[in-house]
Amino acid sequence: MSVGNKERHRTGRIGWLRAAVLGANDGILSTSSLVIGVATAHATHSNVMVAGVAGLVAGAMSMAAGEYISVHSQGDTEQAELEFERSELKADDRGERIELAAIYIARGLDPSLAKQVATQLMAHDAIGAHARDELGITETFRARPIQAAFASAACFAVGAAMPLLVTATVPPAILIPFVSGSSLVFLALLGGLAARAGGAGVTMGAIRVTFWGALAMALTAGVGSLFGTAS
Repeated sequence: MSVGNKERHRTGRIGWLRAAVLGANDGILSTSSLVIGVATAHATHSNVMVAGVAGLVAGAMSMAAGEYISVHSQGDTEQAELEFERSELKADDRGERIELAAIYIARGLDPSLAKQVATQLMAHDAIGAHARDELGITETFRARPIQAAFASAACFAVGAAMPLLVTATVPPAILIPFVSGSSLVFLALLGGLAARAGGAGVTMGAIRVTFWGALAMALTAGVGSLFGTAS
C-alpha cells in the first residue's frame, strides 16, 4: 500500500450517521404514528394532514434543538477537560510526561520506548497527545453541535415527508393501512441502509427498526381508537 493511500474506516461516519438515522427514523415513525392515531379517531382527511404537517415542523425543530443542546454540552465538557489538561501541563510537565508514558506501557510498549514516545509526542503537540491518549478526544469524534442539529432536523423532515406524501395521495378509506404499511417499508429500508453503512447486519438492522415501528403505530392507533370512540 502506498503512503498516499488512506484506509477507509466506518468510525468516521459515526457522527453524521447517528444524527441522520435518528432524525429520519423519528420523522417516519412519529409522523406516521401521529397520522394513524388522528385518522383512527375519525378525524377528517384535512385534519389528519394538518396534524401531520404540524408534527413535521414541531418534530424537526425539536430534533434540532435537542441535538444541538446535547452535542453542545458534550463540546463544553471536552473544552473544560482540555483547559484542565493545559493547566496541568503548565504546572507539572514532567508528571504529565510520566503519566502519558504509563498509558503507553499499559498498552504494551516497553518502558524505555514508552518514555521516548511520550517525550517526542509532547514535544510535537503536548495537548494533542493528552487529548487523544488520556482523554479519548479525537478529531473524528469531536462534538459538532451545529452540524448535528442541521443533520437531525433535515433528516427528520425528509423522513416525515414520506408518510405525509402517502397521506396526501391515498383515499381516506384506505389511509390507515397504506400509511402503516408504507411506513414500515420505509423504516425497514432505513434500518437496512444504516446497518450497511455502519458495517452491521442488514437483516437484523431492518427487523429491529420495523419491530419498534410497528409497536409504536399499534399503540398510537389504540389511543386514537379509544378517544375517537369516547367522543
